[in-house]
Amino acid sequence: MENIERIAAKLNIKDIEPMGPYKAKVKPIYGFDKSHIILITATNPSKYGEGKTTVAIGLNDALNKLKKKSLAVLREPSMGPVFGVKGGATGGGKASMVPESDINLHFTGDFHAITSANNLICAVIDNEIYHGNHLDIKRVTFRRTIDMNDRALRNIVINKETDFERIEHFDITAASEVMAVFCLACDEADLYRRLDKIIVGYNSKDMPIMVRDLGITDAVYGLLLAAFKPNLVQSLEGNPILVHGGPFANIAHGVSSVASLETASHYADYVVTEAGFGADAGAFKFMDIIARKHNLAITIVLVTTIRALKQHGADDLEKGIANLKSHVENLRLMNDEIIVTLNRFADDTENDISFVANYCAHLGVTFSINTVYRDGSSGALDLARKVMAFKAAPVRQIYALTSPLEEKIRTFAQVIAHAKDVDIPRDLKEKIASLDKYAYPLCIAKTQYSIAHDPKLLGDPHDYIMPIRDVEVANGAEFIKVYMGNILTMPGLSENPSVKEIKIDNDNIILPR
Repeated sequence: MENIERIAAKLNIKDIEPMGPYKAKVKPIYGFDKSHIILITATNPSKYGEGKTTVAIGLNDALNKLKKKSLAVLREPSMGPVFGVKGGATGGGKASMVPESDINLHFTGDFHAITSANNLICAVIDNEIYHGNHLDIKRVTFRRTIDMNDRALRNIVINKETDFERIEHFDITAASEVMAVFCLACDEADLYRRLDKIIVGYNSKDMPIMVRDLGITDAVYGLLLAAFKPNLVQSLEGNPILVHGGPFANIAHGVSSVASLETASHYADYVVTEAGFGADAGAFKFMDIIARKHNLAITIVLVTTIRALKQHGADDLEKGIANLKSHVENLRLMNDEIIVTLNRFADDTENDISFVANYCAHLGVTFSINTVYRDGSSGALDLARKVMAFKAAPVRQIYALTSPLEEKIRTFAQVIAHAKDVDIPRDLKEKIASLDKYAYPLCIAKTQYSIAHDPKLLGDPHDYIMPIRDVEVANGAEFIKVYMGNILTMPGLSENPSVKEIKIDNDNIILPR
């Protein structure tokens, strides 16, 4: 690794605060400049992911190798998945970012700051109830968080044997509203404004109670202020990468912070960023929430693998490739600049690769094979050249913000998830109607393994009914969260989680891949 000050100098990144020799905080620059934003997304993944982060790093390295000013902007890993299924989340092979163990574990403390800010709000809510409940809190909707997969915290009893005994539901930090606010705020003033209006509960007249009513906005903002500066690290090839924020894409909006994207747009001609999970999750929400808000034009790189496509066809590539078709068609509803890249694995056959290439030609979509895991930047030169030939295109939206909430939900279910219709319980219909006053975009919470609500509905499912389980307003994040099917906001660990594979070798932390 090179010293972080030398890494910053490569793109003339100024006002950095080194945190040791290999990472630094960067003073943000607000407002979007005229850089070309490249959004990396994917078909619905297997449980191990299909390499979006690896492709993003490799593409950024390739653009730099072609003498372009390019900067990757990626999410911070949550320790929950690091200790759970995925292991390390810093790319792979020769397309990785470093220092790997630092980025995966604690990093610069941003996640801890977000967790602390969130739980300070919770502590003050219950303190207000304990000391007379002058705010007349009757229903608490704001939940505690922890950056860990801990299923025991999904349902716990607090204030036991008091008038305010209740079931508390912990969320993982990456799914919290404070994380979303942190990542969607476009500057410090916007961060304060959004924190101030987070709804924490309702009084006996069913009027919302907000953080401002608790009188603690300054304290919560103060806990987040240092963390709000993006983090600078480097790829294995010594190119700068900003890493900041880490919302999940199956529950939250799944994209790194707006502040880091804004900052990158001032330093680079190309900004490569990643949206979590499949295009129906992170990419849709990037376009619906962020691109809509900031009027962004983008180019989309859709990552797929033979492995994932075969899984969608029960080991039959010809059937499973329908999942690729589904995502291409969905993305074309919102943006025309799409490149499909096959993240090649060592056991991919030439026949399978040719089949995917020919299928993309049939769809009329640009196709590129990448081998960034094995070859680093050299494995993405073709992809980089094809990206450079595209012009960023404005994003089209599939619904108006002023449309009724039920109409927005049905539009997503039918247009993006290909459902025949939605199933909304009668009592939930009343709740949905009560939220029509919020002209906010949707933040869909559903499985990442299917465009539908059920991970067993693989490929390109149609003509099913999408069950709507709940909706809630995230007033600080300024979106409506819609829960489709059985989605958990607190994951659990598997029987043999990745945490058991972490090793220490001469004081070096070795993470599983």
